[in-house]
Amino acid sequence: MINTIKSILVKDLEGVAVDLMAKYKDQVLLFIIYNNDCLGCTGRAIPLAYEFQQKYPSIQVAGIHSDFVNREGTKASIKSIFTSGENPFPIYIDEHHKVYDQFTAEGTPQWLLISKKGELFRSIFGSQDNAQNRLYYALESLIKDNDK
Repeated sequence: MINTIKSILVKDLEGVAVDLMAKYKDQVLLFIIYNNDCLGCTGRAIPLAYEFQQKYPSIQVAGIHSDFVNREGTKASIKSIFTSGENPFPIYIDEHHKVYDQFTAEGTPQWLLISKKGELFRSIFGSQDNAQNRLYYALESLIKDNDK
């Protein structure tokens, strides 16, 4: 069964509501749902997302900081994890972890690969080697499928 995503509602770092599916229509997407308090996210997943952005310029990478009680993200706290003080790709805030729940995330980081047609291609949990390998192969496959 193909899961077409109608909308992904988040806020940008200025607090403005954004529908990611409308903003990035007709693009291959790689979203990472994460939280600053997740060491696997900040130590492995965010650098990996940046690496994928460099390696696959045809895809749009974006981060979705999922807020949990006492673990909410602010513009300052989100930017603070980057040594340059600048975000390496667009980052949005998932208030009250609605997007996290929408995709039945197993935890953070949760990766969402979405085709140009807006279909969920894969949802992969984790940042360890096994998850990185599955993510790499899924990206390769998705890019090939979208080039047809």
